[in-house]
Amino acid sequence: MIQFGTGGWRALIGEEFTKDNVRMVAQALANIMNNEHVAHLGFVIGYDRRFLSDKAAKWMAEVLAANRVNVSFINKYVPTPIVMFKTKLLGCAYSACVTASHNPADYNGIKVFIEGGRDADEVITGKIEQQIQTLTNNDIRNLDFDDAVATGKITLINPMNEFVDSVINLIDIEAIKRANLRILIDPMFGVAKNALQTVLINGRCDVDVIHDETNPGFGGLMPSPSAATLYRLKHLVAHEGYDIGIGTDGDADRLGIIDERGHFIHPNEVLLLLYYYLLKYKGWKGSVVRNIATTHLLDKIAADYDQHSFEVPVGFKHISAQMEASDALIGGESSGGLTIRGHIKGKDGVFASSLLVEMLSTTGKKLSELLDEIYTKYGYTYTAEGDCTFRPDEKEALYEKLYIRKALPDFGYEVDRVSYQDGTKVYFKNGGWLIARFSGTEPLLRIFAEMENQAVAEKAVQQMKDFLSL
Repeated sequence: MIQFGTGGWRALIGEEFTKDNVRMVAQALANIMNNEHVAHLGFVIGYDRRFLSDKAAKWMAEVLAANRVNVSFINKYVPTPIVMFKTKLLGCAYSACVTASHNPADYNGIKVFIEGGRDADEVITGKIEQQIQTLTNNDIRNLDFDDAVATGKITLINPMNEFVDSVINLIDIEAIKRANLRILIDPMFGVAKNALQTVLINGRCDVDVIHDETNPGFGGLMPSPSAATLYRLKHLVAHEGYDIGIGTDGDADRLGIIDERGHFIHPNEVLLLLYYYLLKYKGWKGSVVRNIATTHLLDKIAADYDQHSFEVPVGFKHISAQMEASDALIGGESSGGLTIRGHIKGKDGVFASSLLVEMLSTTGKKLSELLDEIYTKYGYTYTAEGDCTFRPDEKEALYEKLYIRKALPDFGYEVDRVSYQDGTKVYFKNGGWLIARFSGTEPLLRIFAEMENQAVAEKAVQQMKDFLSL
């Protein structure tokens, strides 16, 4: 079964992620494009540094080219945001990046994008899945990659410079030049280094990089920027006197930030910092879009500036769609992905990092000082998280308990309402909340709680774990 989740199709290499299945996805996309008469608009393909990503990208290109689709093939590993950027620039109806983003090293996958460079929604991925079900291996058309390049059916491109220039044009590069900041980057053996380092060096920043060599095993860690995985970045920033540490996930669409003291800045706090900065210090206007597992302090900031906060299900496609519908200023999620109006319509760790550097440069304040400024004005909350593994035979019972019986533990707080829009989300009358939902990218049940302090938030998460026997 080839099934798309919140972040595309991801599967174990050698089990579901195989040459036959990659070609099957490509043939399904080709059929859809030809049926919709958009093959002439072209198809951009990019890939990250994971094992088999470069080969799988070529397998896709060979099938698409054999089906009369004009393929623009990025001939070097790049951040996923560059694929989205080039899709928007060329006006393609569809594109893809071979990546499993922040999943473990034994996974790979394919993210599909649509017109404007947005993440494909459930309607599109549903069409791909339905098309796949009608195919057999005998239906797969194929051309040799080198022959397709020689005959012009596949065009090799490298949009890195275009992308870097677009980011530089969106930030105050002159303010960054004046600030003389010291910055340490940790791309987590992924693809962020070239683009992000180039932007920052253009801003005359003193930039150092760790974990930038090719390592398909990601150093034994998940390529996901968190307090646990960025431990070396935290240590070096604090002890070597850097102004900021920037970590990015495997395909560079998400980020993790370390402040000048070596403290991990939660992605919720990154969103708070950037939204507050854009409204107060840059004087911009616009609403915010957050998913259901992201901090409600964004709502307070929005209300303070007479703006609106929209809550959507998990999956950046929902954020992108709502941002487009409401012309929102910023959209993001608690897992570290965000985007800003005027840039691409998907998450971009390179641009978000660059904007944070601009924020430090123009305000002259440290990350910790800006965060204290926000908490002093809007109050403090803490988000606790718990990822729970379960056996495949346990999922049905968990689903039945949460979504059919709609059973809940006694948290000791008065409940305002419960939403089942995406998982089970409990809204407490004191302003706190808790959500439990199945991951769309990994076999996990994710539990998040935002409460008035760490102890209370972690207790709520544990109460839900105990209730579900996880």
